[in-house]
Amino acid sequence: MTSLLAIANAEAGAADDTAVEAAVDALRDDFDVDLVRTSSPDDLSAALSAHPDVDVLVVLGGDGSLHAVVTALHRAKRLDSVTVGLIPLGTGNDFAATLGLPDEPDKAALAVVTGHTRQIDLILDDEGDVVVNAAHIGIGAEAAAAARPWKKALGPVGYAIGAALTGLKGLTTPGARLTISVDGKPLSRKNPVIQVAVGNGRFVGGGAPLLPQADPSDGELDVSVSYTESPLRRIAYAFSVRRGEHHRRDDVIYLRGTEVEVRGDALRCTSDGELTAPSTHYRWTLLPSAMTVFVP
Repeated sequence: MTSLLAIANAEAGAADDTAVEAAVDALRDDFDVDLVRTSSPDDLSAALSAHPDVDVLVVLGGDGSLHAVVTALHRAKRLDSVTVGLIPLGTGNDFAATLGLPDEPDKAALAVVTGHTRQIDLILDDEGDVVVNAAHIGIGAEAAAAARPWKKALGPVGYAIGAALTGLKGLTTPGARLTISVDGKPLSRKNPVIQVAVGNGRFVGGGAPLLPQADPSDGELDVSVSYTESPLRRIAYAFSVRRGEHHRRDDVIYLRGTEVEVRGDALRCTSDGELTAPSTHYRWTLLPSAMTVFVP
């Protein structure tokens, strides 16, 4: 029987524990499952070191958990030898939605059991960290920061609260002055920018289609840059993001490439849901077909 390493959050609550057990039970008919609970990068590194021959790894969690595991595999240079499964147990489960994974743990586990796989691209940032789903700077990152106190208690509703709080402030906050290049070619538009997003996945923040045309297997990054200025247009932009139609607006540039670089005003970034400190420089580079994942 094939060995499988399952990694879950050590700080999960009772409801999550029940879901973890349901997923593991669904896997045990076909795999010899070793369930490890981790709570830090050191825990993940130790788990991988303790299982040097495992070539199937299942993440039981959300985008943050997937990000942490893929980062650990990347640093251990094992991305090309491990096939990754995802059981979506997080708050937003945005990348799971792009992959078309079911919400129910036992049904998501069937994607691993059936063995259907897909090669997907990854993104490497200028700090050497991996982005699996999406990274964005500007109002989206500020919404994530505002949602942080609410997210744990209210789940996806916390994202909405963060967006509302940020939206009120963002109506009058000046946009950032940025120089943006895609594949070495600067974007010609010079207006203030309120958001830059890059990624492989379509959704962020619990289901907002920020990169609605993204395909994690197409060998390109999707890039969305919003130059929305007036308060009314910012409100309209926010609604169009929720509908996945903002890429058609005349104050948004939507394109694809393999490397994106941003310089200018200091802005925070959210990368697979993880916030970073403000920076004046960001660079994201595509890693094509860098990982194999189980899909329905």
